[in-house]
Amino acid sequence: MTPAATLAASIDLWAAVETDPRPADAVATGFFRARRYIGGTDRRAIAEQVWHALRARRRLEWWLARARAAATPRLVLAASLILRHPEAPPADPATLFTGTRFAPAPLTAAETAALATLAGHTLDHPAMPVAVRWELPEFLVPLLTARFGDGLEREAAAWLAPAPLDLRVNTLCADRAEVSTALAEAGIEAAPTPLSPWGLRVAGRRNVTATAPFRDGRVEIQDEGSQLVALLTDARPGMTVADYCAGAGGKTLALAMTMANKGRLTACDVHEARLAGAIRRLRRAGVHNAEPHLLTPGDKWAKRRGGAFDRVLVDAPCTGTGTWRRNPDARRRLTAEDLSALVARQAMILDQAAPLLRVGGRLVYATCSVLEQENEAQVDAFLTRHPAFRVLPLAEACPESCLVGPGPFLTLSPARHGTDGFFAAVLVRT
Repeated sequence: MTPAATLAASIDLWAAVETDPRPADAVATGFFRARRYIGGTDRRAIAEQVWHALRARRRLEWWLARARAAATPRLVLAASLILRHPEAPPADPATLFTGTRFAPAPLTAAETAALATLAGHTLDHPAMPVAVRWELPEFLVPLLTARFGDGLEREAAAWLAPAPLDLRVNTLCADRAEVSTALAEAGIEAAPTPLSPWGLRVAGRRNVTATAPFRDGRVEIQDEGSQLVALLTDARPGMTVADYCAGAGGKTLALAMTMANKGRLTACDVHEARLAGAIRRLRRAGVHNAEPHLLTPGDKWAKRRGGAFDRVLVDAPCTGTGTWRRNPDARRRLTAEDLSALVARQAMILDQAAPLLRVGGRLVYATCSVLEQENEAQVDAFLTRHPAFRVLPLAEACPESCLVGPGPFLTLSPARHGTDGFFAAVLVRT
């Protein structure tokens, strides 16, 4: 595709992301599926343009508002090209908006004037408010300032960077060195992750799903932080384990692996389609000790299985603030009302899952959030409601691991660990 055609497709994808309530990656998947004539290299170029703009959305809108122009898909993508490369833009936008075949329609006089005001500038400007400069929802600024203090600038900068591609080796059928070699033969270089004993890290955007190690279940796509949550759960062979918010099954797969396919593993969720997808992934990975359970209103399953589980993992629905590197569009959707609703929902799920544990059993509460309201405060409130539980400090929960930090909980962030932002607390029923 020509640069003009790439820009035109990027404008179309941006418009689709704007109008579709689904996450941007899901919108992009459907967008490219409907345009199979676009090759892999061009898809990556289009996605790169759009994701650069998503990561800089508030700053781009600020610049366009300063130029008294509406943040239309055309102007947002054009402004992104100019401000990302102030000294040597890839091309004069006017040369791309030609209206010829596959190119965007010519710029209007008003659009040309607005873009002219951006010449020589970068994305950042000292007059920008903090929330704009760091691409944050306004209501989160005081919460994150209280959380990170002087470290907020470093954390926010890390959220603006692209995330690496992390993989988890399925030790049921392979080891890390073997998979690394197989990926190298497919042209993909992967290095061991520094914290997870099963992880491999790939630089850049690579199509791992087309490789033999992925197709035959030797490797799964999973952030290193997510792998560490599974490690902390300590699900062992022969145990009875529940993944209470299984979703697409990423952590269920890791738990089955640590159980060596021995024992009983139940993947629970409220979404039937997600569970169906999880089961397909489990089969591909050679897992045969797992069964699904759809949680429905009035379900008696939890009551019947009370006190039956050695381990229960509650990977609770959350704001996803820890995954903003991968999901930059999620910042725009998050509201204070969402946070309040999620905190209430997390408490309800914990209360439902707690009775499943036997005495001495381990309840692991995890989120991919960096907010205290969803993490430490949620655990404190749970312990007040359930005095039969106590915190198992990280040093005791995983004594041979390098996860031990300054506090009793697992707290990961992109700036400090290179992972997504994760929180995990290990609670023991006494």
